Amino acid sequence: MSGHSKWATIKRHKAAVDSKRGKIFSVMSKELTIVARDGGGDPEFNARLRMVIAKAKQANMPADNIDKAIKKGTGELPGVSYEELVYEGYAPGGVGVIVEVTTDNKNRSASEVRSTFTKNNGNLAGPGALAFNFQRKGQFIISSDKTDEDTLMEVALEAGAEDIANNDDHFEVTCEIADYVAVGTALQEKGIEADSSEMAYIPNNLVAVTDPDVVKQVLRLTETLDELDDVKAVWANYDIDESLLGG
Repeated sequence: MSGHSKWATIKRHKAAVDSKRGKIFSVMSKELTIVARDGGGDPEFNARLRMVIAKAKQANMPADNIDKAIKKGTGELPGVSYEELVYEGYAPGGVGVIVEVTTDNKNRSASEVRSTFTKNNGNLAGPGALAFNFQRKGQFIISSDKTDEDTLMEVALEAGAEDIANNDDHFEVTCEIADYVAVGTALQEKGIEADSSEMAYIPNNLVAVTDPDVVKQVLRLTETLDELDDVKAVWANYDIDESLLGG
């Protein structure tokens, strides 16, 4: 996604956050459980957990829900075993799509993702089919009213960020995956709140989509995938003008 379409997409998602709050809490709960399982339940000694807790609080997830999710990860409470999976495919117009899934039932997830691609004029591809089109990076989207460029550069670059893009109404900070926690922690310590903080799939090549009908099909596919219970995130390399995004 280009910077402008990415930002517009975030704003559109934020506008619909109330109707999707249950899904957001479910995604956050699974991430908390996995991060606590892999690195322990004490945020003082698990920097990644500190970041996920901050994201959960930013989404207004109740403290009790956060605590329960962490305890499921550490085994203090009973819970299911989650797998993290990645599916790749194509939307109409040749747009590449990567779908991140967190699930306790691999067969169910695979069936739902495949069916969604098929019903929305897309095609599920094999593993690695889109590897040349995307890079796995840490990504932070920060509204320009939350910091200035000089401050952000000082904090982020010192923590290991490799690039800071100024897109007028927002900044985009990227880093290697190995530096994601360090950059996120540095931003937190300086009180710079990211509107979006992800280990993202960032496109190397963008696909311009200018036909309004194809735009609708691409957005319908990506948004329908995003609504699936097991889907954590959907990434696509479309380049769509904001005027075609429907506000």
